[in-house]
Amino acid sequence: MTDVSSIPRRLGRRALAHSARTAVAAVLSLVVARALGLPEAYWSTITTLIIMQSTLGAAWTVSEQRLAGTAVGAVMAGLLTTYFGSNLMAFALGVFALGLTCAALRLDDAYRLASVTLAIVMLIARPEKAWIVAAHRFVEVAVGIAVGLALTAVWPGVEPTASIAPPASPSK
Repeated sequence: MTDVSSIPRRLGRRALAHSARTAVAAVLSLVVARALGLPEAYWSTITTLIIMQSTLGAAWTVSEQRLAGTAVGAVMAGLLTTYFGSNLMAFALGVFALGLTCAALRLDDAYRLASVTLAIVMLIARPEKAWIVAAHRFVEVAVGIAVGLALTAVWPGVEPTASIAPPASPSK
């Protein structure tokens, strides 16, 4: 039987703190998004989980690009879906135009998220108008980013690692 008191030593304090911080942020993001009445609140949580895997400096940089990409993608999706519907040619045109738009605005790193937002808004059938879906998507991502950045700022000092296991002890 495992001694529960030895768990922190085996896992490492960094891993425990990072896991706790990430769990708190994920739940907080979901609570805020639900309180705002967002229909797909899980997107806020997914965004927060991504943000929480970085230090504050790295998260800030990634977040600017993520928010800009989501905004550009939401606007493009709203326009294209309103005027051309959700069809293959409009989608292809949108992905192409987003690449050029992001390059022109020097938002190269935002292109990925702009395209993902376009796909989510254009390709998933919903009863709401495209502009409503696009606005919800933007707010969901914005909430996720805000919660992730806020928690990273108020609960700093935990660097995520590729592995949550502590480094091996040197042999004697």
